[in-house]
Parts: sequence; structure tokens; C-alpha cells
Amino acid sequence: MSIVSPSANFLTTKVDNKYTLVILAAKRARELTCSCVNAASKEVSTALEEIAEGRITYSRENR
Repeated sequence: MSIVSPSANFLTTKVDNKYTLVILAAKRARELTCSCVNAASKEVSTALEEIAEGRITYSRENR
């Protein structure tokens, strides 16, 4: 049973690897924390839900 909802397996289908998932979720959680000082500590869960719904996207830069 997974504590994270949506599941980590499902979330990794939305990105190219688990490291990208962690970075996207962390950046979004920081944005949510900054924008709402009185928020309960559910920013990471909110960020993961937004990734699962496709509201958070990313693109790779060619180097």
C-alpha cells in the first residue's frame, strides 16, 4: 500500500524519470508555500496531485 496518493508508479508515467518527478514536486511545493503563508503542510501532496492531473509540465533543454 502506498502512502502517497496518487501512487509513485502512476506519477512516474507522467515524467521521464523519478528524479524529474522529485524536482517538479519540490519546485511546485515551494511555490505553494511562498504564495500561501497560512497553508497547512500539504504542499507536496498538492504538487503531486497537480502533476498527476497534468497541470504541471516540463520540457528538456537540449545541451
